[in-house]
Parts: sequence; structure tokens; C-alpha cells
Amino acid sequence: MSCMRKEPEISKTEELRHHARSQKVIQTNVKLLGMEGDPDLQFLLKGGDLLKVKSHSWKKTRFFKLQEDCKTMWLAVGDISVVRIGRQSEGLRKNTEEQVEGRCFSIMFKGHRKNLDLIASSEEEARQWVKSLEKLVSNISNLSRQQTREHWIFSCLRKADKNKDDKLSQSEVKSFLRLINIEMDDEYAEMIFKKCDKSKSGFLSGEEIEHFYDLLTHREEIDVIYGEYAKSTGFMSPDNLVDFLLKEQREKATLSDAQKIIEKYEPDEHAKAKKLLSKDGFLMYLHHPEAMVLNPENKGLYQDMHQPLNHYFISSSHNTYLMEDQLKGPSSTEAYVRALLKGCRCVELDCWDGSDDEPVIYHGYTLTSKILFKDAIKAIKEYAFKTSDYPVILSLENHCSVEQQAVMARHMSSILGSALVTSPLGEGMPSDFPSPEELKGKFLIKGKRLNKLEAAFAEEAAAEDTGVTEEEDSNDDDEEEEQKEKKSKKKLKLAKELSDMVVYCKSVHFHGFEDARKNLSFYEMSSFKEGKAMKLVEESANAYIRHNVDKLSRIYPAGSRTDSSNYNPVPLWNAGCQIVALNFQTNCTDMDINQGKFLVNGKSGYVLKPEFMREAATEFDPITLTRGDWLKHKMLHVMVRPPGRGPALRWPPGAKPGTKPDTKPGIISAQQLPKVNQKKSSIVDPLVKVEVYGVPADVAEKETAPVSNNGFNPAWNENFQFDVYVPELALVRFLIEDHDSTSDNEFVGQYTLPFNSLQMGYRHVPLLDRNGNLLPSAGLFVHIMVVDA
Repeated sequence: MSCMRKEPEISKTEELRHHARSQKVIQTNVKLLGMEGDPDLQFLLKGGDLLKVKSHSWKKTRFFKLQEDCKTMWLAVGDISVVRIGRQSEGLRKNTEEQVEGRCFSIMFKGHRKNLDLIASSEEEARQWVKSLEKLVSNISNLSRQQTREHWIFSCLRKADKNKDDKLSQSEVKSFLRLINIEMDDEYAEMIFKKCDKSKSGFLSGEEIEHFYDLLTHREEIDVIYGEYAKSTGFMSPDNLVDFLLKEQREKATLSDAQKIIEKYEPDEHAKAKKLLSKDGFLMYLHHPEAMVLNPENKGLYQDMHQPLNHYFISSSHNTYLMEDQLKGPSSTEAYVRALLKGCRCVELDCWDGSDDEPVIYHGYTLTSKILFKDAIKAIKEYAFKTSDYPVILSLENHCSVEQQAVMARHMSSILGSALVTSPLGEGMPSDFPSPEELKGKFLIKGKRLNKLEAAFAEEAAAEDTGVTEEEDSNDDDEEEEQKEKKSKKKLKLAKELSDMVVYCKSVHFHGFEDARKNLSFYEMSSFKEGKAMKLVEESANAYIRHNVDKLSRIYPAGSRTDSSNYNPVPLWNAGCQIVALNFQTNCTDMDINQGKFLVNGKSGYVLKPEFMREAATEFDPITLTRGDWLKHKMLHVMVRPPGRGPALRWPPGAKPGTKPDTKPGIISAQQLPKVNQKKSSIVDPLVKVEVYGVPADVAEKETAPVSNNGFNPAWNENFQFDVYVPELALVRFLIEDHDSTSDNEFVGQYTLPFNSLQMGYRHVPLLDRNGNLLPSAGLFVHIMVVDA
């Protein structure tokens, strides 16, 4: 949002000229966004005064308005995660009075950026700002990749036009090339410039800039593919398109499917009327989400959600309240909001006695800040089911006195209401977990319980002591080993009100798989520090898998990870562990893998375990890989396609998947990669890594050579081949790095998805930034083939 301050005075003529030019730019951008005549967009373009709140004493009026690019308002609109009406942020609750509730709103950002807290002059104006911003954010996020790319390039052209005369000099062309992440030698840049400068004026304007744009965005690899199949006077007919979809994309396509694609994606009305697909229409189709690398059939909710809860991998967070490290980082309710919006289904609450009889949450014995327990529960209640309807587990790390435990129970009961599960579903004592479907919109409490659940159904339950009892504090959730040793002989007093809320997730100490099998009920679960869990995986993987067929297991990072770093979750998933908790506040490869794991099944936060991990007598062992249903040896070919090489793989006519191709695979390209360093002179030297994660036999990584000085449209010429033995547990990660010969490569973008969700053929791969958010214009173009080995 732009905070507008007073600018130097300019002449009336210059002001009129500037206004006319600005309006022209706005009109172009509004058209690119498809929001012509939209009153909410016009409201943002007009702007207005808002009170910006930083602290109780710092409240200042700032003029906010949408800039002419229609994407910037002091901040990039694409960076907005959510706009919240009212005093919902910690800052507004702390620094404003209740009477301004209706005039307040907050803007939350993706990543670690602080909220922007604002107060409008009236409740109506606040609602208008929220409504308008939400519409613009939604519109920008739903733009096609083609629209996003055009808007981005147009914005770069505007930035390069330093004197705002709607012309580009040769030096401005050089500046533009650097803005779009490409370094071109002077001779080649001059050649392109002269080719476009038809008027010989020494400047590019109007159609000359359009020609320059066309030259830049021309993709030779698309020409080659399109040319192979466009047999109808230079266009693709429905028959040609079916041919392409069957041979290259390995899709079951009919003439009807092809006609629908032409009707939907062909921009030329004349071609559409003749049922023909132009090259532009073909490219627009290839950029559509359904034609990209993630299989659209797996994108939505497609798995059976009626299995018992413990048959699913569950997206889980550790120290959810922390925004940064676990020594002195801030605690915030915003951290819960961010985790839940990312699809997290198990959040952790470290609860301690607070002042005024109000329990607080923070990382004990450290300098992390504190938040009220009730505020965390309110935030969780509001955002729990925004991304997913399926149950949320509240993992309580309870260090409170009996009195404040009772307060915790009252807060959860009053705030969560009927959504809180306080007794088993159905009649009588259950023998198994309910399903995610049965628990939709519900909260489960994980924590200590005074007695077995069975006792609640026994006759003697009526005579049970309703006061407080003592229980050995064997809380495995306590990360710091030293603290654990100090506390090992202490007794934990537990309030009955809180104890009774623990139904399906009772925390118990782990004494071995045999003890668990003989003595623990299905709802009694243990938490394992990552080191202990990994040792069990290495020594008794099959026993761990069988344990997790009946019970839930939670894994958490070692207390020595004071920087809130993460561990690799894959080996724990391979052992059937459901709640593999990571520090969601830390951006790293491990979080990328977690996001990729839960990318599918409607981003519900629940992924059904393979059948061979749900059978009580399973023989599956990810380490030894004995023969069984899990062994489905596949060969994955990933190709980065060079321009002018022809289609990457050629199969004999009528060949089925599994047939070997006639020729050696070809290779790929990338588009509009972001700069790693925002300096004008900094251009990336990108390389591509393809990584496979899964059982130890499947783990592999291969990389291309770097391309020098080109982040705009680099192309490679290399082939990758991987053997994948257990595809149901494998994940594939596409990573682009900026090559550096003197230090570590820098992260540019990545995309991770389950192996079985790959689409074959020519596919665009979207790229995510370090925060896991989509890079709007960037992408990778690959050819993928999976065949039986």
C-alpha cells in the first residue's frame, strides 16, 4: 500500500501530462487484470487516509492508495495472506480501545513480515477497504500464468522507461533486460534493438515495443512441439490435439475433450469458430493448472476419508506459537493462524501459569515472549477450518497448576463449544478411532488423562474421586533432556475438568512395542523425540509400522534445535508415524517436503497411508524392502528439453506405458525466474536439481549444469533417470538454484509433489518461494515419463 507523503511541486502542464500517462497505464493494467469498471478497484485507486498503528503511543495518519501497476500499495498485493476486520491482531487488541472495534482491520502477510494494523474513519469505510482488498487479492491469485506474465513484463517495461516518454532507448532496453533477469552482451542486445527499431529513430515505441516483447517471450521449444502436431494448415485440429494428448501426455483423450480445450483456451475467435487451436491457445492450455505437472485428479479431495484417524499421515506443527527461534523469538497467535492456513491439523500449546489466573503459552525456561492461552484458542477457533474441514488436534504441553488447568478447560469449553470432542462418538466404549469424515469441524485434545477411557463406562466410575490426583510426569513432549531429568521424579497434578477432555489422544510413556501391544489401549499414544524415533526406524522399522497400524505416534524435533531448525520427516512417514511435527515457522527443505506431502487430497492435512501400512500383519520394512505389494519398480525419466530437438521421447505406434522409447530422451527450459539479489547488475546462473525422497533405496538427486546470466528463459540439455521401488511413499522435488562457484548455491524456487501425482508428458512445473508461496510468473518446463522397470 503506498504511504503517500508530500511530493515536490510540478507545473500544471507537466501535472496534466503525468496524469494522462498514469491513466493510460492504469487502464492497461486494469484490462490485464480483467477488472474494467470494478467499483472496488476504483475505490483502491482513489485511496484514502488511514490511521496506522504500531504501538499504544505510535498512531499516525497515512494516505494509502493502489499504484498505477494495480498490484502495489506500499506492499505487493500478492504478498497479502489475509485481511482481518476488527481488532483481531495482537497489536490492535493491545494498542487500541474496544470502541474502535468496527473501524479496525489488519493485513496479514505471507512469510515472516509483521502485520499492518489500520483504523478507518468509519465502520463502513473499514468494511469497504477489507472488501476491496480481498477482491483484489483473490483476483490476482486467480490470474492465469499468461496474464501474470504479461502484467509482470508490462510493469518491468514501465520501470525501464526512466523518463516516462513511452519510448525505450538502447540503454533503457539494457536496463529492462536486467530487470527481467537476463544479461545480454552489448552486441546481441544491439542486434535485437536494431531488428525492432523499424523507424530507425533510435527508440522503440508502440508496435516496436510489442515486437520486442514478442521476440523476448518467443519459446522455440513450444514451436517444435506444436509444429509436430499442427497438421491443419499450421493449426492444431481436434484430431491433431487428441494425437498429442495420447502420444505425449499419455492421457485418455477423446475428440470431445479436444474440442472443449479449443473452446476454452483458443484466444482467436476465427480459429475457435473453425475448431482449430493456434500456438497461443496451445501455450495457454499448457499453462493451465489442469495441464501442469500435478495430476488434477489428486489435487482435490480424492482419498477415502472414512478410515480410522490413525490410518492417515497428519500435517503437524511443533512449538506452533513461535514466530522464530525457541530461545528468544516472539510468541504470537498469528503463528497459529499461519500454520492453520497452511493446512496444519495438529498444533502445539505449551501452557504455563500466568498472572491474574490466566494461563499463558511460551517456551518454558527461555526468553520467548508470552501469549494468553485464551487468545490462542480464539485464534485457533477462527482459523481452524479455513483451509480444511477436517479435525484439528490440540497437543497440550501442560505445566500449569491445577487451578489454572481448570481455567484452560473452561476457556476451551466456552470458546470451542460443541466443536470440542469431550466424549467418544457413538454409544458405549469405542474399539477404534473415528474417521476424519466423522470428525469434520471438530477439535481433539491430546494430553494427560487421570484414568483409562474405559473407566468412564464402568460402574465404579460414579464413585471416582472428582478432585485432583497425582500422576508420574513422564511427558515425552518435554524437549530439553536436562529439564526432563530434573522433573522425572516429580508428580503432575491434573485437574479432572482438563483430564476428561482427553478422549482419543491420551499421552503415555513408551516402554517398547511389546508393552504397547499388551498394555495400551488404541487411544493411548506416545511422543518420540526425533533421535529416539530414528533409532527405532533403523532397528525395528517393521515393528514401528505395526505399532502405528493400531495407535498414533507423534514425533518432535530435538531440544538442541534452538534455532527451530527441522529434521527430515520422510523416514518417520516410512515407519507409518502419523503426527510428524515440524517447526512451521522455519523455511527449509524439510518444510518444502512436508508441504509437498500434503499438497494433494484437497490440502486437507490428511493423507491416507498406503494399504500395506494399514494391515496388522504387514511385512513391509522400508530398510530391507522384502518382496510384497509395495514393490512396484518404476523408472522416472525427467527431461529438460533443448530448443529444436524435436519431441523428447518417441514411442512406437500403439505402444503402452512400459514400452521402451525408440530414441534417447531429450531435455527442458525455465521462465521468468526471480532475482536472488535485487541489485540491477545481479543476474542468476540457474541450475536444476531433481530430488527423489522415499524409502532409502529410492533416495536420489541429480542436477544440470548451470546456465550463465539468464534467469528469464534459460534452457538445458540433460537427461535424468531414476529408479523408484516404492512409488506410494516417494516424493519428487524440483529445485532451481543460483550457481555460485565460490560459495553455496542460493535458493531460487522449488516444487515438491508425491511421485504418484506426477502427470506424464510435457508439463509446466509451478515454482514456490522459500515461504512456500507461488512465484507468480516463474516456472519450469519438463518432459516426464514413468514406465514399469
